[in-house]
Amino acid sequence: MKSELRITLIILSIVAAAFLLTLSGCSFKRISRSKDIVYLKPENATGKVEQQLNIFAPHKHQKLNDVLIFIHGGNWNSGKKSQYNIIGSHWAKKGIVCVIIDYPLSPDANYKEMAIASAQSVKWVKENIITYGGNPERIFISGHSAGGHLAALISIDNTYFEDLGIKNPIVGTILIDAAGLDMYGYLMEEKLGKDHTYLRTFTSDPKIWKQATPLYYLHKNMPPMLIYQGGKTYPSISKSNEKFVKALKDFAPGTPYHILKGKKHIPMIIQFFNPWNNRYDEILDFMKEADRHAVN
Repeated sequence: MKSELRITLIILSIVAAAFLLTLSGCSFKRISRSKDIVYLKPENATGKVEQQLNIFAPHKHQKLNDVLIFIHGGNWNSGKKSQYNIIGSHWAKKGIVCVIIDYPLSPDANYKEMAIASAQSVKWVKENIITYGGNPERIFISGHSAGGHLAALISIDNTYFEDLGIKNPIVGTILIDAAGLDMYGYLMEEKLGKDHTYLRTFTSDPKIWKQATPLYYLHKNMPPMLIYQGGKTYPSISKSNEKFVKALKDFAPGTPYHILKGKKHIPMIIQFFNPWNNRYDEILDFMKEADRHAVN
């Protein structure tokens, strides 16, 4: 896994072009934007800082809409929700209430604090999203890169929600070139120096690495998943995704797994800046399939 700090410049460089793409077709559907909503209040005693989220929703609705929470990537040490506002707008125009969150970053937070904050954002959505036209019984979660790691971890390891006093409310999980699905295996192989950013995020303790690894929490009652991997992504991400999907066969053998030929790691998320990208329809179909499972 290489550094993703350059994602900010890449995203900013194409925002103008992406904006032009939205000036036709479904882009004229009115949506509501609610930004910088606090889902996690600061705690001076523990050093926790305030965390916020943005909500993008259809302006009018005759029924409650499905909800998609997105967790951004950035190597666990960078990135912010505002970089992905255009994706939130696209989802809202497709009839989905999209929630994009910030979460505490390394080195000020470790992976577990990030995962706890992510779970708290889901709890906030469960309790409040109906005000924005979202269905609290239809919460999906997605993440790219480091955000995919956090989305997978809290989807599979129910203790994050048990500690918050609620049942896991996630209906389905969409992973977009997720990093860290086998963080334990990666860190065991790499032998990183003590000052490496990953060791500030995951500590130097192999026991903690295993606790941070979604691969070790797979079970038959976990939410269904849709997994995307870039055909030209980083080798470490490719290796961990393949290992994760192989292990999934013992628990959810029908899990859809798409390798997008020619796609590198950052373009795996930038493709969503295009409102006509085929991934949108594929994800919508996945969400509908989850609905049929719920009915049956």
